[in-house]
Amino acid sequence: MTIAISIIAISTLFYSFKSAAPASYEFKSITIVESIVPNGAGRSRIINAMGERDYKEFTKVMTEEDSKRNKADRGEIRLREYEETKLLNFFNLGGIRFQNIAANDAVIDSRVNAFLAEGWEIMSINTGVEAFSGSGDKNGLFITRIYFKKPK
Repeated sequence: MTIAISIIAISTLFYSFKSAAPASYEFKSITIVESIVPNGAGRSRIINAMGERDYKEFTKVMTEEDSKRNKADRGEIRLREYEETKLLNFFNLGGIRFQNIAANDAVIDSRVNAFLAEGWEIMSINTGVEAFSGSGDKNGLFITRIYFKKPK
């Protein structure tokens, strides 16, 4: 009996150190561009790439011997298959529109919830603001990137 228990304990110990196979994931991102241009003149969208690109086709390794610029063709990089969801601008003629922000939040939530329902998991959310900020600046974008993953 003691021998049987010892064998089971040792087997359990060795099994606990067995390494699991690395998980294989696929990744997806969406970009949310919200205009912060006064008077409602900007464009706000959720962009979801539908096609794929292999980064290797557009990558050049720079070396001491070969430091010429990357001559990848922009037309080949450009992706024409994407989903564009319209959003409202933060501003209109009357100034900042909180109703527009609330409406954008509802549309973004809907899109993110659709990804979650498809089995995607949020990995990270990154934000940034782009603005010239010089004298009389009337340009600006608020950009959010959401990265998702799911097992292949």
